[in-house]
Amino acid sequence: MNKEKIKKYWFDFLKDKNPLDYPLGDLTIFGGDPDRLSKLVYNGTKTATSSAYDLYKPTEYMPEVGDYNIILDSQENPICITKTLVTEVIPFNLVSAEHAYHEGEDSRTLAEWRQVHEDFFTKEYQEAGKEFTTDMPCLCEVFERVY
Repeated sequence: MNKEKIKKYWFDFLKDKNPLDYPLGDLTIFGGDPDRLSKLVYNGTKTATSSAYDLYKPTEYMPEVGDYNIILDSQENPICITKTLVTEVIPFNLVSAEHAYHEGEDSRTLAEWRQVHEDFFTKEYQEAGKEFTTDMPCLCEVFERVY
């Protein structure tokens, strides 16, 4: 990871701002296709994401409202900075069509979101030695690109 490049990107964002008002939340590399997804965030199409809530480790960063995140591509280059607006835990089978639309991927439909995410989460759960179920909790996050 090119920490100096990422640090410079963050401090460029902070120019003329009070750093105490901008706590860095996390460095984010999206699963699946990080290059495509980071570009969707950059161009404003992707304004939401979801993750497997119960696969977070106790010491792992958990997104919170107000956090700023540096979105990285697959080569760990900073693409943009987002601010988290909403976080909520929702069972997979109750994620809304609106949330699926705001994830900004492919057709932006709930049916396609469920198909793609069920495949993705099934693999994540298998790697963790667990089994995916359709009522597994998803951490749904809504954000805006701010830089």
